[in-house]
Amino acid sequence: MEFLYINHVGFPLLSIIIFLPAISALIALVVPAHAVRWWALAVTVITAVLSLLLLVKFDTTTALYQFGEHHLWIPAINVHYTLGVDGISILLVLLTAFVMPLCVLASWKSITERVKEFHVALLLMEMAMIGVFCALDAVLFYLFWEAMLIPMFLLIAVWGGPRRSYAAMKFFIYTLVGSVLLLAAIIALYFTSEPHTFSIPQLMGQQFGFNFQVIIFLACAFAFAIKVPMFPFHTWLPAAHVEAPTAGSVILAGILLKMGGYGFLRFCLPITPLASTALMPYLVALSIVSIIYGGLTALAQSDVKKLVAYSSVGHMGFVTLGIFAFSVTGIEGAMLQMINHGITTGALFLAVGIIYERLHSRELSAMAGIGKFMPVFIVFLTVFGLSSMAFPGLNGFIGEFLVLAGAFGISPWVMAAAIPGAFLAAAYMLRFLQRTIWGGVSNPDHSALHDISLREVIVLAVPVLFVFWIGLAPKPLIDVMHVSAAHLADQVHAAASAASGTKAVRPW
Repeated sequence: MEFLYINHVGFPLLSIIIFLPAISALIALVVPAHAVRWWALAVTVITAVLSLLLLVKFDTTTALYQFGEHHLWIPAINVHYTLGVDGISILLVLLTAFVMPLCVLASWKSITERVKEFHVALLLMEMAMIGVFCALDAVLFYLFWEAMLIPMFLLIAVWGGPRRSYAAMKFFIYTLVGSVLLLAAIIALYFTSEPHTFSIPQLMGQQFGFNFQVIIFLACAFAFAIKVPMFPFHTWLPAAHVEAPTAGSVILAGILLKMGGYGFLRFCLPITPLASTALMPYLVALSIVSIIYGGLTALAQSDVKKLVAYSSVGHMGFVTLGIFAFSVTGIEGAMLQMINHGITTGALFLAVGIIYERLHSRELSAMAGIGKFMPVFIVFLTVFGLSSMAFPGLNGFIGEFLVLAGAFGISPWVMAAAIPGAFLAAAYMLRFLQRTIWGGVSNPDHSALHDISLREVIVLAVPVLFVFWIGLAPKPLIDVMHVSAAHLADQVHAAASAASGTKAVRPW
């Protein structure tokens, strides 16, 4: 296919990266229970190493899809098994591949029941998430999108907290409703395209009528807004985060939320550019509301998991704000913000899980003053907290800066409306750090606490490396995404310019 960049790897690398975890999950069913942790760790590490080959061989000078695989799958309805990555999706594949080994390590001691089934669910989850970022056929994309639902539901419902059934069901219902609308949009796109196709790159080249684009945009945007999540579709997130095991919270924050932003970039902007442009003010307004609401709600929390969960609503609001700035700067900022949020917020949930294993409480009051007894842990926690509030020199700063620069391109007033979100992030995160490190005049007795182990140091040291690397030298990541981000911005602006001079080709 002409839209796929043919690389020189010589073998189906993307298929191997996607299905290695799934095949390994089946093998894990017969692996002895005492060895299944090591098996899952080995598989996730190998997958991460293989994903590095994508980056090594990636051509940053083209916006075409690379490492392409294209095979006819269901001839009757023209469904193809089509895979490929560009500068937008490759970083999300790498993020997924590197987060999963940390999830296995973080669960080493906390998961003591149904250990084999837990790691099978993790491996199946990895397969589905990487598949979403690599799929270039809408049906294949949807299958991977739905495949995430069951293992994530099980992670919450089986290994979650006291209200795990409620949280898992809420997550399932919200996601399923959005998925039904996404499926309806995919079917409508197939029958309206000429010729009929499920190919995502080919759908981007169609000239759909404005009314049809609006309907498709709204259906897709609803599904993606739930996944982000944007206000007011966010209410499933705090419940899911609070009740999920540590690995589940890391996957939710680190990867699943990014699928909403990725959906906007892959579907809404290039396939429905006219609708995206027309509805941009409403999406920008919702993004700003999410930023402010997430910050204010996080500031009011005493449960640390809820605090970090609501902070995600605010941080992902910056992502959607950057996306709908329709500029190269805004899109690059949104992409960096997604990567940075996955690293930092995932690390915060890892840190919270470490404390919960010791105190069996998520309340700030129970954690007050642990800095005296866990100094090494506090160093890591402080780095992640400063990164979350976008402290200069750390990874959170550059992404947020680019998003605000993109917002200024919309209007100085839009940027001004988003800036309070940065102040709120500093307020709730500094409050969290102050209470945790020093506490007050009468703190609980933490003299029996021991500092983090070597395993826990490794778990937290990996994200710390990326926090400083991206914060001090973001250019390599920006180079990877730049051409694809510029191409996407050009697609939207070209469609808007063409529509301003002529009527749409087809009303439906």
